[in-house]
Amino acid sequence: MEKVIEISELTKIYPNGRGIQDLNLDIYAGDIFGFLGPNGAGKTTAMKIMTGLIKADRGDVRIFGHCIRDEYEKAMAEVGCLIEIAESYPFLSAYDNLKQLSRYYPDIDSKRIDEVLELTGILKYKQEKPKKFSLGMKQRLGLSAAILSRPKILILDEPLNGLDVEGMIEIRKLILHLAETEGTTFFISSHLIHDVELTCDRIGVIFDGKLLSVDTTKNILNSYATLENYFVSEVDRNGRIPSSTPQ
Repeated sequence: MEKVIEISELTKIYPNGRGIQDLNLDIYAGDIFGFLGPNGAGKTTAMKIMTGLIKADRGDVRIFGHCIRDEYEKAMAEVGCLIEIAESYPFLSAYDNLKQLSRYYPDIDSKRIDEVLELTGILKYKQEKPKKFSLGMKQRLGLSAAILSRPKILILDEPLNGLDVEGMIEIRKLILHLAETEGTTFFISSHLIHDVELTCDRIGVIFDGKLLSVDTTKNILNSYATLENYFVSEVDRNGRIPSSTPQ
């Protein structure tokens, strides 16, 4: 299997002592990988380093063999991402936001813009401005931007943030659709155990800045009644039980 993301000894410690420590992880072509952990576990820090938004203290991330630090443009050429809050131009329509973004990519026409707005369920709002959007609608627009260029890898930080139940189901279907029809590889962080269980085929548990375990969802559910049981077991086995597990 082709390794598309290689994370080696990745470490970033903030002055308050939080961060990530010695993260080692390989993501393979076609994976829908779930990065599961509570808020503050280090998920966003790792993803910001992976996408070049912050620098690691040490360690390396390679995407399609290219080092994110030394060959940023090559590494990110076929990557779409949504990290933390979905940014947009508040006074441009949803359509014009994507039109603006399309200038960075060849072969993105108005048909493709309408297509991604349809996929994320906001085509009928394409002439409305994001300043009037709910958090869930902004998240959908952010996802539209992330998939606009037909990336081979999508790195999504808490993509279900702000969505209602219907929205969560739609986005889960979108992820599975893109994986199946376009062979897109996903790296998805979440603290929502149920959604990771329903969406991801491989899962890594991160807690207190350390990667505790990586396994396939199939293997996990062969050994545990639920993913939540597995999560609590992994955290317990590694020495600490959180006061509250992710819901």
